[in-house]
Amino acid sequence: MNKSEIKKLQKKANRLEVSAKERDKLTEQAIRYGENFLENLPAQKAFVQTDKKASLPSFSDEPTSFDQLLSVLHEEVDSNGLNPPSGNHLGYIPAGGLYPSALGDFLAAVTNRYAGSLYNAPGAVRMENQCLRWLCDLIGYPEGAGGNLTSGGSIANLIGMANARDHSGITPKNYEKAVIYTTHQVHHCVIKAIKFTGLHAGHLRLISMDDRFRMQAEALQQQIEQDLEQGLKPLIIFASAGTTDLGAVDPLQAISKIALKYKIWLHVDAAYGGAFLLTEHGQQKMEGIRNADSVTIDPHKGFFLPYGTGALLVSDVEKLYESQHMAANYMQDTVSVEQEYSPADLSPELSKHFRGLRMWLPLQLFGIEPFRAALNEKLLLTRYFYEKIQQIEGIKVGPEPELSILIFRYIPASGKPNQFNKKLIKAIHDDGRVYLTSTTIDDTFYIRLAVLNFRTHLETMDKTIVILKEKIAKLT
Repeated sequence: MNKSEIKKLQKKANRLEVSAKERDKLTEQAIRYGENFLENLPAQKAFVQTDKKASLPSFSDEPTSFDQLLSVLHEEVDSNGLNPPSGNHLGYIPAGGLYPSALGDFLAAVTNRYAGSLYNAPGAVRMENQCLRWLCDLIGYPEGAGGNLTSGGSIANLIGMANARDHSGITPKNYEKAVIYTTHQVHHCVIKAIKFTGLHAGHLRLISMDDRFRMQAEALQQQIEQDLEQGLKPLIIFASAGTTDLGAVDPLQAISKIALKYKIWLHVDAAYGGAFLLTEHGQQKMEGIRNADSVTIDPHKGFFLPYGTGALLVSDVEKLYESQHMAANYMQDTVSVEQEYSPADLSPELSKHFRGLRMWLPLQLFGIEPFRAALNEKLLLTRYFYEKIQQIEGIKVGPEPELSILIFRYIPASGKPNQFNKKLIKAIHDDGRVYLTSTTIDDTFYIRLAVLNFRTHLETMDKTIVILKEKIAKLT
């Protein structure tokens, strides 16, 4: 054994261990960068369109200074495209990026706890389970409920569908008999989940909607009856509590009664809308959600956490364990710890980031009341915009907003409305001061506004109205 060679390698490898002095310098530089970003955020555009390809330094054997790398981050990442932390971001479903969550991620990465197993990190797992229990209480779930913190709604919906499949009695041999019920307004990640679970071999029933784009419970029941008569197996009802297009909330109370009657798994996608359960308005709109077998909520939406924080909640956590748990020889030391479920036993994810700290820290630091106030503010801001925009001659609005999303369009005196509104949204994007998106429903092109960032306030709504008037005047 050549010890001198090992020592030479160790000397080079030791560059990976940063000294206390170097840590102080790096941390100071990173904090200064973050402070400059946040201080300048109000003046930044919500969207900067660019066709320039990012110019990134190549990887090499030689180190690059942190100052230089921060300069690249600023020029190539944080100065173009969509600016999600901005209060002027009113497109898609805005996120927030609470500062204490960033500190939570920093501490989670430094301490690098493996949060997948109670045996490995009992405190981290219990912290995540506390967050999940709080979400279960928000839903109205019983004591035996539980769940998993995921990377987002897509994975949460996927796990929920797999859970329903595994407890349906259906097997791969007769997947072609499985039936999934939802509407045209369901998020497209659900269609992905159908594919990933193998259930695309079955039947997808798109149930008709009312004039506010909510699932019609009577039509759902009729379709279930028809499928049973044909010898098919109703597997899962995918309802929505806040659709992405326009925030529609399906009649969950009526749907849950149908699910119970026919013994069909009910999953509610409340990735966007679920946080509004903190408000009286949200509780009224989502009455019946507690009867669902599983629910998706995204804390990186209505609780303003950084991207990468979703949650699957189930009324019976044992069913989720039976669906997701697998044993491994190399994990045999951990099986003696059974006081609480481990995240790795409740999802496909094994190597798991300690994402619970980014949620737990701000909830503890701020308390719940500021979150409730912010969500009520967003509901009122949406109502305010809905009323104000109708005062612009030529504007036609979509359904009255149920939560904090609305759609509208301008009808020009001449020409095709769809083409005009495509030009209008492009003009808004080119301007960049605020960011709105568009959607197409039944071949009709709409402009869409979503209010959810904790930095979005009354002046943002007024500014958006002014910009819309400017762009419409120029285009007409």
